[in-house]
Amino acid sequence: MLRPWKLEIELTSDSQKALYLQIADAIIEDIQMGRLQSGTALPGSRVLAKELGVNRNTIVEALNVLIAERWLESKERKGTFVASELPMLSRCDKSEGELVPIAEEESRKAWISFNDGHSDSRLAPVDELARAYRKIFKMKAKWQLMGYVDPFGQLDFRSALAEMVNFQRGMNITSDHICITRGSQMAMYLLANCLFEKGDCMVVEELGYNQAWQAFKTSGVELISIGVDEEGLCVEELALLLKQNKQIKAVYTTPHHQYPTTVTMSPKRRLALIALSNIYNFLIIEDDYDNEFHYDYRPVLPLSSHVELKNYVYLGSLSKIIAPALRIGYLITTNRNLLDRIGHLRRLIDVQGDVIMEQAVLQLIREGTIKKHLRKVSLVYKERRAQMKLLLDTYLSTYVSYTIPSGGLAFWVVLKEKIDCNRFELIVRSKGIDLQSISSYSFHGKELGFRLSFGNLVEAEMEKGVIALSTCFKELNEVK
Repeated sequence: MLRPWKLEIELTSDSQKALYLQIADAIIEDIQMGRLQSGTALPGSRVLAKELGVNRNTIVEALNVLIAERWLESKERKGTFVASELPMLSRCDKSEGELVPIAEEESRKAWISFNDGHSDSRLAPVDELARAYRKIFKMKAKWQLMGYVDPFGQLDFRSALAEMVNFQRGMNITSDHICITRGSQMAMYLLANCLFEKGDCMVVEELGYNQAWQAFKTSGVELISIGVDEEGLCVEELALLLKQNKQIKAVYTTPHHQYPTTVTMSPKRRLALIALSNIYNFLIIEDDYDNEFHYDYRPVLPLSSHVELKNYVYLGSLSKIIAPALRIGYLITTNRNLLDRIGHLRRLIDVQGDVIMEQAVLQLIREGTIKKHLRKVSLVYKERRAQMKLLLDTYLSTYVSYTIPSGGLAFWVVLKEKIDCNRFELIVRSKGIDLQSISSYSFHGKELGFRLSFGNLVEAEMEKGVIALSTCFKELNEVK
């Protein structure tokens, strides 16, 4: 097996970037410039460590990042190679200074997506999932999975989820408290149409999650918005509403990383919200949409983990952990009557979930693949967060401000001055950038800021996208 000549990598100790990332970025540059072709075998980690004068663990960490981002692939007992299918990046036409899509198919849609904070499907443990999927079909009792099963989801899968949330999130539930759904959006729809009647009132956050509002509105419930500040949901506003005899049936909140602002609800507010729920008997709907990704401290335990809380529904998803296309969400509540109604509606609209996929994911949970995958991608996402901060400071600091998110996969950036948002969004779309409408985050259509994702983008994509956004702001200012 032919190995390449010595890699020319210059490391600087005074750089703000860690050594393993300097190494990873240098290899990416060699791949992008064509010096390393698909299928090329890299030197072994010990050889590289000796050539670069670094600890072997530093090399291993760099290679893990490159494998996670799909620049490299590891072949058992053969070595590490440049991936046969490289990440799809837009290339820069240096003669014109323009960003050019690398494929015709890409030219018919946005060349970059600053989405809602999705995970990167290129990091998904696809090989492990495919292997687990195939294993299911080799089981002697596979025929048992081919018929209709429990609309709440497979019992062993629900038991594994119960164990996960009890151990990792301090909850105290059993498999009988869980309903598996096709993503958390389906869970919200089921909940809305089993909980509310036309004329009921519920509270949502302002700013907040528009998709949740739309799901709840299908039941005819009246939505009342309450403000959010640096401590999360303004519980004082809620207390005032309740004292005015406003009949509130539920409160929808995202306390861990508030959507879209990413702030974490303070302990004082959490206890106050729980107390109000118990006194006035309203349901707390807790959407813990990205619990798994946190970078600066251990995650705050959910509201639903408090033994004092009597009336709650907890929503979660495995889609961000594995891949957005994998639609597995879950709803947890100790309210048996409510859960039975949800199960009945689920049976009417969708008899059951993807049983085979549930079993495949269960295999990954049992063998520790999910846990290992989370550790690996959390390092990748933390570095991408740092890169996005650097890009914001370099290219967008004139136009927006931000607070570094302690978790999740997106920044909330606030406009420094009022702009013509409709005009800005037209310019953004004309340049092939996918950015969620600025007004969509506000219940009352206020135009305050937008989410800027980093989880789904590698460094080169992120940089080109942020530079392109800065040109949109400049162009907007030119037409004033």
